Order: sequence, then C-alpha cells, then structure tokens
Amino acid sequence: MSPGTSSRLERAREFRRTPAFATLWRYAAVSVISTVLTEVLLYLFFRVAKVGSAAESNALAAGIATVPSYYLNRTWAWGKTGRSHVMREVVPFWTIAAVSLVLSTIAVGAADSAARASLHSHTFETLAVLGANIGTYAVIWVAKFILFNKVLFVIPPSGPAGPAAS
Repeated sequence: MSPGTSSRLERAREFRRTPAFATLWRYAAVSVISTVLTEVLLYLFFRVAKVGSAAESNALAAGIATVPSYYLNRTWAWGKTGRSHVMREVVPFWTIAAVSLVLSTIAVGAADSAARASLHSHTFETLAVLGANIGTYAVIWVAKFILFNKVLFVIPPSGPAGPAAS
C-alpha cells in the first residue's frame, strides 16, 4: 500500500466516527426505505391495479412515499424535533420532491413509450418503468443530500449533534 492510500484509509475511518457520517448513513437508509416503498407502490398501481398510465402511477407512488420520507429525513436522519418550519423546511422539501417527481415522471413516461414501441411484453414494460424511476432518483440522490444537509435541515453548531451522539 502506498503512503497516500494509508492516509486516505485513516481519513475514511475517522469520517465514519463523525456526526456527518451518521447523518449520511441515516439519509441513505431513509432513501432505501422511500425507494422500496415507491417501487412497490409503482408496481402495484401500474401493473396490478392499473390505475392509470405509467406516469400517473409514478406520480401517485412518489407522492405517497414523499410523506414518510420527509418525516424520516427530518426527525431521524437530521435529528430535528418540534414543529416543522413551513417556509424553511416544508416548502423547500416539497419543492425538491416536486422537481424530483417531474424528472422521474418524464423518465418513466419515456421508458414506457420506448418499451411499448419495441413491442415487448408487459413485464418488460413494467421493468423499464421501475428502472426509469429508480434510475432518476439515483441520479439526484447526492444533490438532495447536499440540499438537505446544507440548506433544509441545518443544525446550528451549538445545537445537538443528533441521535448518533446519544
């Protein structure tokens, strides 16, 4: 191992012990929960219940999953307590969620159209729709973390370090 590699590994080990890593870890866990919920709902709405088009099913699934995502991110990932501040937390979170929803709905609609045009089975169409949804959210995941961490759920330096510190 080169000297630089050892130093990078040590910095990574040190970072794992910080409140920032704990927040990142919890944010990732909330993202997994939200993604699984969205994918299950999208599958149920699009494939099982056939409540509408792929885009409509995606909008419904993502809209429902955003509610627990907000509360889990705010309270568990960032350790915020008390009432939500409408203009500093709720409106920005839902704006970010709406932009994410629009992007994923466009991707889902395009994937659905492409799958239908290629005359594949409904199973292939469903997989394309689910893949487009998860792919879109994967691309914007990092940007959302930065916005949540630096803008939305900022914990003042004199405030508590969050759940990981207890």
